[in-house]
Amino acid sequence: MTGENLRKTPTGLSRWAFRFPIHLYHWRLGWVMGGRFLLLHHLGRKSGKPREAVVEVVRHDAETGSYYICSGFGEKSQWYQNLMAHPDVTIQVRTREIQVHAQRLNPTDGVAEMLDYAKRHPSAAKKLAGFMGFPADGRTATYEEVGRVLPFIRLSPIK
Repeated sequence: MTGENLRKTPTGLSRWAFRFPIHLYHWRLGWVMGGRFLLLHHLGRKSGKPREAVVEVVRHDAETGSYYICSGFGEKSQWYQNLMAHPDVTIQVRTREIQVHAQRLNPTDGVAEMLDYAKRHPSAAKKLAGFMGFPADGRTATYEEVGRVLPFIRLSPIK
């Protein structure tokens, strides 16, 4: 599978549904999302205007404070492109804001993150793989392909 087989980014009503969690953070209800999601504050790569997206946390490394995320819609995702253009951003996890630096992982590390995620969240990994255009078969080979094709990003705290 290659990137062109990925599901298209949401539009219309589905886009509204994907963006609804942003309002929870604005209403100071980010804690409802728990530690599995974060609010990403980033800048538009062309406009320079502030933008926001809620993304799932693939993994949190408590020792380093780093958060790992993945662009489920691949490199065409607007927030991903903005993040690569302006990698120093702020994230909000629950009610806490953290200044971070974003760095894309190499495909080998992306595979490792996806395999680890699938072990910890087997049902969610299977559903997400299917939603993103990969077979929803729960096979290791499928998760390895997801890890190679989709961009995984480490958000490291800026000290």
